Amino acid sequence: MRGTTVLPGTPCAAPKAGDPPMHRLELRLPDDVPFAAGSFDAVGPLSRAAFPHRHTFHEIVHVTSGTGTHVVDLARWPLSPPHLGVVLPGQVHRWEDAEGLDGTVVLFTEDFLLDHPGDRDLLRRLGERPWHTLDGPTHARTARLMAELVEEYRHGADGFATVLRSLLHVLLVRTARLPGPGQAGPPPAGPPPGRPAAVAEEFARLTARTGAEGRTVRECAELIGVTPGYLTEAVRAATGRTPGDLLRAARTREAQRLLIGTGLSIRQVASRVGFDDPAYFCRFFRRETGRSPGDFRKHHDRRAPSLEDDGPRP
Repeated sequence: MRGTTVLPGTPCAAPKAGDPPMHRLELRLPDDVPFAAGSFDAVGPLSRAAFPHRHTFHEIVHVTSGTGTHVVDLARWPLSPPHLGVVLPGQVHRWEDAEGLDGTVVLFTEDFLLDHPGDRDLLRRLGERPWHTLDGPTHARTARLMAELVEEYRHGADGFATVLRSLLHVLLVRTARLPGPGQAGPPPAGPPPGRPAAVAEEFARLTARTGAEGRTVRECAELIGVTPGYLTEAVRAATGRTPGDLLRAARTREAQRLLIGTGLSIRQVASRVGFDDPAYFCRFFRRETGRSPGDFRKHHDRRAPSLEDDGPRP
């Protein structure tokens, strides 16, 4: 849990110049479980933060009322409650023009997923479909489950950590069953169990971490403890894509987050995602997205302030 949890009142570490703030999960006691649940008011004002920021923890939010927009990375989700949303560690999100925002927030670090390690894969897949508008019965079931999580967390009776993990597991499994936009049924299941699937899962976890964008396939293989060839076979079997493809996608995704969520110049964004040469970064970004970094920033978020760029002009 090092670096992911703090005691109440501990200030967040100052981000690098221009980067979004990184919020950590507050614990009630030094030996408390890395979990929290409650209403927006109970969790605190940062639960409604209108400025772009990241978390070191997972967040699941059940929105029961409010207007405005929830922004996660490149996606904008207008509020028309009830909703169920998932925010993964490292994603940049904010509540834009939110009024009357209410509901329940559940926060936890990856270290909390001890009893159900498969929930890590569920969370990554949910991160691909992070926002759901709930029908009446699903909203009612979700509200009851959220209330149980809050009640168990509030009282902290004997064995409460195990109960919280079990309830969280039920919430994740039920959420994974919900169809995404345009889907008639739940999303396909993850890869079958086995050593290749475990390697592919570890690679996915590695590439999802902030700061991993500049790693090579060989470096990732060494960190996981396999050969680059085995890593390539395992990842291709699980995803249909190569590790190189996914590393480029992670690099592009982080660059997009920084371009629309920060005031960093293009040169600074290039450096943050591992490019020494801003001109090469611009060519890479255009190849991956079809747009120059400057054009992407200009057209994606028209509310962003005008910036003085010290990088190459697109």
